[in-house]
Amino acid sequence: MFRRQRYQFGSVERKARKKGPDVWALRYREHLLEGTNCHKSLIVGTVEQYATESQARRAAQALLLRINADSPNAVVVTLGAVIERYLVEELPDRHSTARGYRSWLRNHIIPKWGEHPLQEIKPLAVEQWLKGLDLAPKSKGHLKNQMRIVFNCAMRWELLPYQSNPMGFVRVKGVSKRVRQPVVLTVEQFRQVLEHIPEPYRTMCVVAGCLGLRISEVLGLQWCDFDWETHQVHIRRSWVCGHVDGPKTENSKRPMPVDLALEKLLGEHRRRLPSSLQESQWVFPSKRTGKPSHPWSAQRRWLLRAGEKVGAGRLGWHAFRHTYSSLLQPAGLNVPLSSLVRVPSASDRERYGGSVWESNPPFDPRRTESPALKAGRVTGLFSPPNLEYHRDKELNGHKKPLASS
Repeated sequence: MFRRQRYQFGSVERKARKKGPDVWALRYREHLLEGTNCHKSLIVGTVEQYATESQARRAAQALLLRINADSPNAVVVTLGAVIERYLVEELPDRHSTARGYRSWLRNHIIPKWGEHPLQEIKPLAVEQWLKGLDLAPKSKGHLKNQMRIVFNCAMRWELLPYQSNPMGFVRVKGVSKRVRQPVVLTVEQFRQVLEHIPEPYRTMCVVAGCLGLRISEVLGLQWCDFDWETHQVHIRRSWVCGHVDGPKTENSKRPMPVDLALEKLLGEHRRRLPSSLQESQWVFPSKRTGKPSHPWSAQRRWLLRAGEKVGAGRLGWHAFRHTYSSLLQPAGLNVPLSSLVRVPSASDRERYGGSVWESNPPFDPRRTESPALKAGRVTGLFSPPNLEYHRDKELNGHKKPLASS
């Protein structure tokens, strides 16, 4: 006769190990086909991760949901338990994305809603909670989206009946509007900013400004990414918070054309590196670690000060990406800006450009200046006579033309 399986609540106990810190173990019983039971245990985490038994018990809720997959509705499930399982099974692989998701969940959602049963969390209550937070509308939108993702997981795991996601009814006003306008440097400000920034950060600014790369992509550059024969750079990775990640989007992986003048600047940068870093695979290695440094320390020490000195306000690394797109508009560059900034969505197009997002013929380096050369000319980073020489040599003296981005 079929016997209904009972919900396993388990017990959490502390276990000592021969090496390393003690761990918290979840003990439970598993029902075998022949009708007998066997005792099993799973490691919840170390005492360094969870200092108290109550913290370990909350973390064990994710394991209990998996153990009780055959009887999910036998007990009231809290949002905190679903979040713990989500963090174990569904968190994105990209380090920077996972880091942001953990922050929203741990610092905002779990403290407020972690102990609430899923069925009792109503859209209006969530909407009122978001209104009372001292956060930007975009941040509130991130919180709403995080709760929507968790509720989708709960329905897929059959912890909630299949229905419209309740978080879809939550409204967040002004989520697409900027609280602060992005910093866009003028030509003169760009020149002045570079005068206040020492090497190697000055070269990093030039690369970001002439190629429109994100700072994570600039730091992720390796010398093997440059094809000096075809004069292009392949964006293969990014460096985020001390971790190697892939580019932010698939569209970001497109190769970018590199002008000869920018190649020369990079060559001078490489010769300036200390002898211990001459053979480093990274384009911008730290003198202390040999790996890319943390960008925010340089931003606080140099970029913010430079922005204040030239009257540009709070200058960050992403300002060079905005400046890249804005400086190319009046320069008359006959190339779709979407292929240069490498952002595919309509919302990003609205962020980065205006009329230049209209359809244009494909980029042909035999008839058009390369984007890096155009940016260099407009910003005054390279002298016009040298650019004319390099451009003529580039278009007439090389068998392989620049590849389209």
